[in-house]
Amino acid sequence: MPTVSVKWQKEVFANIEVDMSEPPLVFKSQLFTLTGVPVERQKIMVKGGLLKDDADWTTLGIKNGQKLMMMGTADEIVKAPEKGPVFVEDLPEDEQVVNLGHSAGLYNLGNTCYMNSTVQCLHIVPELKSALLSYTNASRPSEVDLNSHLLTIATRDLFNELDRNGKPVAPMQFLSVLRKKYPQFAQQHNGAYMQQDAEECWTQLMYTLSQSLSPSPGSSDANAAVKTLFGVDLVSKVHCPESGEESLEKESVYALKCHISQEVNHLHEGLKHGLKSELEKASPILGRTAIYLKESRISELPKYLTVQFVRFFWKRESNQKAKILRKVDYPLELDVYDLCSDELKEQLQGPRQMLRQAENVKFGLKPDGKNKDQKDNECDAPTSEGTSSDKGETTSMNIDTPNNKPQLTGIYDLVAVLTHKGRSADSGHYVAWVKQENGKWVEFDDDNPVLQREEEITKLSGGGDWHMAYICMYKARVL
Repeated sequence: MPTVSVKWQKEVFANIEVDMSEPPLVFKSQLFTLTGVPVERQKIMVKGGLLKDDADWTTLGIKNGQKLMMMGTADEIVKAPEKGPVFVEDLPEDEQVVNLGHSAGLYNLGNTCYMNSTVQCLHIVPELKSALLSYTNASRPSEVDLNSHLLTIATRDLFNELDRNGKPVAPMQFLSVLRKKYPQFAQQHNGAYMQQDAEECWTQLMYTLSQSLSPSPGSSDANAAVKTLFGVDLVSKVHCPESGEESLEKESVYALKCHISQEVNHLHEGLKHGLKSELEKASPILGRTAIYLKESRISELPKYLTVQFVRFFWKRESNQKAKILRKVDYPLELDVYDLCSDELKEQLQGPRQMLRQAENVKFGLKPDGKNKDQKDNECDAPTSEGTSSDKGETTSMNIDTPNNKPQLTGIYDLVAVLTHKGRSADSGHYVAWVKQENGKWVEFDDDNPVLQREEEITKLSGGGDWHMAYICMYKARVL
């Protein structure tokens, strides 16, 4: 596809791709992300006059490297209030969504529920919103390509649109840029866009944001990095029983895997299975390939812990992804202490003890009179399942810590569940179930947000054809 440069005021934007298969409205949307000039105020000079939204590119004679001129102002037009004060109960039902404490839904643009549910889950992370708000055209790292930059801008704009709208939002610009960056999401069958895997969308979007929002060396904004928010560091012991070889490996991931088998009934069991694996690789001692056992432990925890249920596998007979329907329960409170390395466990012990003591005070529980060693042992014991506080709020204690820096405890509260309904990853329907700041849960089924009770959330554990958890996101309980 040809590339053009666009001059607007004193700026020149070079190497902008023109997709001749899309209407000029999409091209104008690209310019909006770059300049901030709304589409309706853009005046672009082309052969024969001004570029219209529905013009035919083939009649305009656009050439590779051509320079275009655009006029229009990016200043917001401030309008005087047209109405006086309106009470919440007097608003239309679709506009009450914002006042009830949750954001708007997203229109399904044709098998895009995988994308909508991913966006709704990530949208509840305030630290990610803050990082996106500070991202501008000038913030683009030199190593980040144009489509990654545009996808980051589109994510920022879509998050903002969700926050300020009561009515459902049509994520056209976000979808367009997502498909340009990752063409697999533009696959079609019989002229219609195909359903895609929400986990792949989540992973690709997370990777893009991790590149674009990576803080520059020495930046004071390092805590806003995606790595700090979602990254999990693992240390692994790799052992070959046959040769006796043993080594340590380190890696960073953005999600833990919950492997599902006949022995797995609970999330915690699946996570343990996911941290153990077998590898087949060349052994320098044996001079041939051999089986290595890999056992991993968490060496650094994130603010938000993502867990993927490995429910899909490739079935050769049908040549498609098949789904494991087995029921796997997951808790509202997840404790990953026993999945951590010895070094990290030692770091967590102090904050965990302080957290338990603070919670006892909060709920009016008296000291049990046990000695310090007993308390320490009790504190260190993992509790993989539990419930949130009685109001459904994530606990954060105001306790003085060194440098007033929040300390992780290894205990997490569930804040989002992405579910799938159906038998195949490439079909069925995806929905996001998200916990709001007010403690209420909302089911985001595309453009239809519905309040749900907390007890309904843990029923999404599988075992049939109903919605079942595919991705869970937990928020750290910190001091």
